[in-house]
Amino acid sequence: MGTSYSITEYFGANLAEKLSNKIITVYPEFDSKSFINEIQKLCINKSYTKRIVLLAEKLYEYLPNDYDKSVKILLAILGEENPEQTGMFTNYYWIMPIGKFVELYGLDHFDSSINAIAEITKRNTGEYAIRPYVRKYPEKTLKIMKQWAFSENFHLRRLASEGLRPKLPWSTKLDTFNENPYPVFEILEILKEDTIMFVKKSVANHITDWLKVNPEPTLELLKNWSKSENKHTKWIIKRATRKIDKILGKTFLPLNEIKQSLLID
Repeated sequence: MGTSYSITEYFGANLAEKLSNKIITVYPEFDSKSFINEIQKLCINKSYTKRIVLLAEKLYEYLPNDYDKSVKILLAILGEENPEQTGMFTNYYWIMPIGKFVELYGLDHFDSSINAIAEITKRNTGEYAIRPYVRKYPEKTLKIMKQWAFSENFHLRRLASEGLRPKLPWSTKLDTFNENPYPVFEILEILKEDTIMFVKKSVANHITDWLKVNPEPTLELLKNWSKSENKHTKWIIKRATRKIDKILGKTFLPLNEIKQSLLID
């Protein structure tokens, strides 16, 4: 996406046409003309997030009345995986309504939806779509996400962290594990030495969330990690605690002792 006009403009009739052109190659019965016309009329004065929802709703309306069949069609148009750590919201922005489709309509189809989220995140991101599944199926979803944490695919490893953040930006809060974060910490333990910056940033930001939500067990986790000589773990700790004065200053004293125990300035 360029910078000549608002991001909102990318999620109107132009995106409806882009999706239609891809869908009809695998599902010729798709009513492209009506789909595009409806999006063009209904997207006026809507924010880009509401346009994404609109596109997902209309995909649901125009695709087969069978979720599993529809999601197979959508997966078939995703194309090659994103080989880079960037581009998810630029080159692959057009996949966002597909992620929203799975988020809104797939909850009763766990296996096919989890597979879809895994494929989506290899191009765009599944961090928003996965959250309803964490809420409804916490144990099953965590088991899958732990497998992702061991994956050779760095997109899946990132999702294992990013999708479980309790305070993920531009998303609803995930409070499923607020009182007992240890199941999530088990996944972060797997990722604490990751060499990929895309993953490391997610883990660090995730830890920052936990410092805000449930600081006591998070500080214990960080103290254990601070014993490591691994350079990637050290980087994660430094980034995760870069605003620790602001986060903990009023409630945790003496803060200097905490920082010394974590070997940070």
